[in-house]
Amino acid sequence: MALTKPVPPTARLRRLVFGKPIPTAREHHERLSLFLGLPVFASDALSSAAYATEAIVGILILASTQAMGFQPGITLSVCALYLIVVISYQQTVRAYPSGGGAYIVAKDNLGERAAVVAGSALLIDYVLTVAVSVAAGVAALVSAFPTLHPALVPLNIGFVSLIMWANLRGVRESGMLFALPSYGFVLGMIAMIVWGAFRVMGTEPPPHAIVAEPGVIGSEATIPFLFVLLRAFSAGCVALTGVEAISNGVPAFRAPEARNAVLSLRWLAVMMITMFIGTGFLIQYLPSISLLATANPEYRTVVSQIAAFVFGPATVGFYYIQMATATILVLAANTAFADFPRLSSIMARDGYLPRPLARLGDRLVFQNGIVLLGVLAIALVWYFGGELDLLIPLYAVGVFTAFTLSQTGMVAHWRTLREKGWGLKATINGIGGVCTGVVAIVVLVTKFAEGAWIVLVLLSLTSAMLYAINRRYRAVSAQLAPTQGAAAAEHAHTAILLVPRVHRSVLSALEYASLLHTDVRGLHVTLDRKAVPKLREDWEAYAGDVPLVVIESPYRSLIEPILTYIDQMLEEEPDRTITVVVAEAVATRWHHRLLQENIAQQLKRALGRRPNVVVSNVRYFLR
Repeated sequence: MALTKPVPPTARLRRLVFGKPIPTAREHHERLSLFLGLPVFASDALSSAAYATEAIVGILILASTQAMGFQPGITLSVCALYLIVVISYQQTVRAYPSGGGAYIVAKDNLGERAAVVAGSALLIDYVLTVAVSVAAGVAALVSAFPTLHPALVPLNIGFVSLIMWANLRGVRESGMLFALPSYGFVLGMIAMIVWGAFRVMGTEPPPHAIVAEPGVIGSEATIPFLFVLLRAFSAGCVALTGVEAISNGVPAFRAPEARNAVLSLRWLAVMMITMFIGTGFLIQYLPSISLLATANPEYRTVVSQIAAFVFGPATVGFYYIQMATATILVLAANTAFADFPRLSSIMARDGYLPRPLARLGDRLVFQNGIVLLGVLAIALVWYFGGELDLLIPLYAVGVFTAFTLSQTGMVAHWRTLREKGWGLKATINGIGGVCTGVVAIVVLVTKFAEGAWIVLVLLSLTSAMLYAINRRYRAVSAQLAPTQGAAAAEHAHTAILLVPRVHRSVLSALEYASLLHTDVRGLHVTLDRKAVPKLREDWEAYAGDVPLVVIESPYRSLIEPILTYIDQMLEEEPDRTITVVVAEAVATRWHHRLLQENIAQQLKRALGRRPNVVVSNVRYFLR
């Protein structure tokens, strides 16, 4: 009868919180179907429908209330750009089914610098995605329950932690968890749009009454109107954030991976454009629009105002839209949690990020990347106080930089490959690259004073960090590379056994040390001279011919005299290898461990920077 090894309490707690470990052989079972993959990788893109229209309107009123008439045209322009980007990324998915998105495309076709910039832009964008999405979700929740506004930061941190935990449980579980809210949001928005369109059918949009702080409406009337329109367009381009996520996570889909990813892109485009155009249409029929928190004491978003107009301010439909919007906006952060760890793992394997980020956890997720993203996002929302208006200007600069590099790289890819039909494919990606490049410049220029300069600084710092990490890994590889034909030099070896007193554990360690080296000596640091004769007597009785060195500790320290003795040996013979052997009695119960002093760990820390020194602890388990 086979004995089952008992599971330690910490392991049981870990399994309860994160689930049982998943064997590598079941990796293909953890992949996502089209139905589950769409909410995992497209929740960020879908959620943009909740605030993109508000972002456009918030800029237009700075010129005048009449400028609101340009909102439909700007919305349609953003939708046209959306289609161009989706069509371009379909080709990227087919050409690079292994995933990686802009970073891999730039690396293969544009070189190291472009890859580092693309990777940096995406990493920054994913952190901002979590912060902006959760902040927008909490804003929608506060719109339904204004009394929650004082708890803005704790709510943000709590939701980020919740999504991080869900992703640590595994890709498939997070997909099942997020599918219902994502599709529930889409259905709710479409129902609101259809019912709202039916209600306003045959009527003319009323004159808009904008509720805002005194002096806001028309505050930029003296600025060239074209610049205001460009700012409104760049603000609306937040609708495109998240489109690249599917191309980064192609391997997470079930076979055929590329086909399922392409279908996800197409469904995403259909749903997103429908919701974006629908909210842009209905906002024209609102009798009044409140945009700023100081003039909007109920903290209602534009979508909540449309829901109140369509369904009534305190109806089931209104509260459903609010809760569905809050949920999808919070869950939109899941897109970043799905992609940031995957991109980090690819860049870590290439030596641009720390190696631990490339390791799969026991739930078949890149858990180190998930935790890192959660910590960075929490720091960001805490610093900005969870205020959405302060975070949005930082958004979209990085993602359009990645868009541009990806599409430019695809043009170079088709020109190099020159397969059948390469000219049309290169043209499609070329149009995508030009459009996203122009938008990237527009976004940067129009949002520069609002905080986009911060993203440029972060982009530069992140790129410099990636280069520094890569240089370090290359230097380590060069040092560790074996030289052909070089013989290993012979060095003297000495084993030093620490002898606090003579007992069974020390004698076991002595036997181990004697097997390793011919030069073995005992070392005793004495705090009491009177105990030394008895120690020497016991040592001679049990250790035989092995010499015992006794040194005094003038300041009652055990570690310092040992370090001094070893340093003297290394000064006399720098090439000598010294193994410090520590006999360690191990208690099997935690409260017994509190009674013991762990000298081995202290020595390892103290000797860690000394060359040619090894600390080995020989364990003796106590009953």
